[in-house]
Amino acid sequence: QVQLVESGGGLVQAGGSLRLSCAASGRTSSSSALGWFRQAPGKEREFVAVMTYGGAITYYADSVKGRFTISRDNAKNTVYLQMNSLKPEDTAVYYCASKNGVGLYLKGDQYDYWGQGTQVTVSS
Repeated sequence: QVQLVESGGGLVQAGGSLRLSCAASGRTSSSSALGWFRQAPGKEREFVAVMTYGGAITYYADSVKGRFTISRDNAKNTVYLQMNSLKPEDTAVYYCASKNGVGLYLKGDQYDYWGQGTQVTVSS
């Protein structure tokens, strides 16, 4: 089992920045893809960003490309999501997820483990 715990959410004004962290514990492995998803009220969960095993490849949703950056520190078993130029439409609960494997995973149902989520609210 792998446990994922997100932190770093909060309330920020439009144009501001936040950095989310996701700490992994348990039977962690560096040979896993780590992704971020989000779910706004009344909407379906959507993909935000993913980093493949080893960090060789990253991929972003069009809606966050150029504003968000995913990174990982394998020594700390932590993945980060740096969010800049935040917009009110970025308001959502953000979840990190882990998938054992070497591929590029964009769908939530492909992931093995999920965190509990952290709220991000962007005011206009």
